[in-house]
Amino acid sequence: MADKKDDASLDYEPHGVAARDFASVGPTGTHTSAGGLSGPDTTYPFDTTDVSRSQFPNEYEVETPTGLVPASTVASYGGANLEQSNTASTGPRLYRTETVQTIGSRLSRQATTDINFQFATANTDRAEFPEEYTTETETGLVPVSTIRSFRGGPNISEEEEEKGEEGEIEYVTFKIDDPGNPMNWSTAYKWYVTLMVSLLVIAVAFGSSCVTGGLPLIEEKYNVSLEVAILTCSLMVVGFAVGPLAWSPLSEQYGRRPVYFVSLLLYTIFNIPCALSPNIGGLLACRFICGVFASSGLVLAGGSIADIWPMAKRGNAIAYFAAAPYCGPVFGPLICGWIEIGCGRLDIIFWVNLAFAGLMFVIIIAIPETYAPVVLKNRAKKLRKETGNPLIMTEQERLKQPLSEIIRTVLIKPVYLIATEPVLNLMNMYIVLIYSLLYAFFFAYPVIFGELHDYNDGYIGLMFIPILMGAMFALVTTPYLEKIYTRTISKRPPTPEDRLVGSMLGAPFVPIALFILGATSYKHIIWVGPASSGMAFGYGMVLIYFSVNNYIIDSYEKCAASALAAKVFTRSAGGAAFPLFTTQMYHRLGLQWASWLLAFISLAMVLIPFCFYRFGSHLRSIWGNSAQYALSAPVAEKA
Repeated sequence: MADKKDDASLDYEPHGVAARDFASVGPTGTHTSAGGLSGPDTTYPFDTTDVSRSQFPNEYEVETPTGLVPASTVASYGGANLEQSNTASTGPRLYRTETVQTIGSRLSRQATTDINFQFATANTDRAEFPEEYTTETETGLVPVSTIRSFRGGPNISEEEEEKGEEGEIEYVTFKIDDPGNPMNWSTAYKWYVTLMVSLLVIAVAFGSSCVTGGLPLIEEKYNVSLEVAILTCSLMVVGFAVGPLAWSPLSEQYGRRPVYFVSLLLYTIFNIPCALSPNIGGLLACRFICGVFASSGLVLAGGSIADIWPMAKRGNAIAYFAAAPYCGPVFGPLICGWIEIGCGRLDIIFWVNLAFAGLMFVIIIAIPETYAPVVLKNRAKKLRKETGNPLIMTEQERLKQPLSEIIRTVLIKPVYLIATEPVLNLMNMYIVLIYSLLYAFFFAYPVIFGELHDYNDGYIGLMFIPILMGAMFALVTTPYLEKIYTRTISKRPPTPEDRLVGSMLGAPFVPIALFILGATSYKHIIWVGPASSGMAFGYGMVLIYFSVNNYIIDSYEKCAASALAAKVFTRSAGGAAFPLFTTQMYHRLGLQWASWLLAFISLAMVLIPFCFYRFGSHLRSIWGNSAQYALSAPVAEKA
């Protein structure tokens, strides 16, 4: 037993006794039965007329380790609060809560947030317990007074004084090793979820490009020009730009699972009118709607992965996931070109897409909810119902912002960032270029391999395989890049520029691929020449996307969701625009100079990751408001 000190020399820190500690301490240190507190000792008559309302009448004969017992602890152990004692329908609260003593080893004195679980409220400056969904406690309930005592906040706020002494809010957390916490799922199941949401992204991207394998069928069936037929691809990509602006805030309010359910179900259904549309107008409208609903997979898949992997292990999962948005479109012409050759029916292409979408719908909705704030919100709702205590909640519920306000913020914030952040715009331009070039390949290859080498749509689709091969090589490289990053930040504090190593490695491969494509686009050169360019492009494409995406997140940590929404919006706009003029560009400029023009543009963009790696911290400090969006201020330039 530690030596006792005089009361005057004690370092006082306010903390109380938890119900689990209080349960084993009876009058004068003796143990009580599990039934609850013993009654008052008649030797010390209770000095009040309201004896019937007393919760702790034997306080003067109980010894506790701390000498402080919160009223919530007494009520939690077996008593009833003031409101409950006057209500016959509600029985005693039989749960326990945390004290300063029990949470001290799990919380820092300074409240911190996780950028992957952004606080879904405009009142972030009032947040006292933002890490509630990343903290595990023994009881799963933390009174607000405990948080304030631990962090030195006010004992009670003005707006809560009216609730009375017993109106104390209790925040819900995960319990230690809680199986309901997605972070505690087994590693095997986490990888299963990671692979399934990655496959969902591939399915969505496949849906956007599947029509590129059957453009002649669209021209023939609806008697339209090639430009109008290409719109069936472009309009779905436009839907990718619009949809995320709604799906992000909805997932933060209601969770990933309900949003997946509604959006993917409607995406699957709207493939039916695509297959049966009697005119081109109906097909174009339904393709746009498909893009809006399918985009939930693009915007939520990364969030689902972040929900289940801790920060230290998230890099490898994201590294493997990075290839999905760019490999998915490649499967469109690869598969559907053979459908066009084999049966010559446009509707079969859409039925295949419906089957793929429907399969992913069934798989994804079978995955439990992964978004921790919503998991805890549902748990708090269940506890309120079981205990009859309306003050059990999460802090996001307490400081709740209306959904309409959240949607308004999500719609305005990305546009504001695009208008005011040169750093974000330059990085977005690079992403736009890479994504647009991918879709340009879908319409350049039919000109090069179809018109020059006289290949049918089936063989043209096979020419995209090298792009997939390059992407696979990139997936081998990205875990190595993660090791380099981990080694770097173990030696010094990390900076967003540390994420640009991958883009510096991959950037030269894009112009190299386009120079090869132009130099080998001659009748006398075998197909291996132009097809091999896809391997270099696929390798550089995945490394650039993986690296720049992480750079944007690290540079705009406080508004990462809005910054990524701005990226998705601009990326999709570029992906929708390039197909509309790629064919004409190759016809007007010729096969060589059309590819070389894109190569020279890509060559100029190579400077972006290198310049930002060298001067990025300085540029972020002087351009726009980047410094205020990062959790740590930009550091001095790299030597």
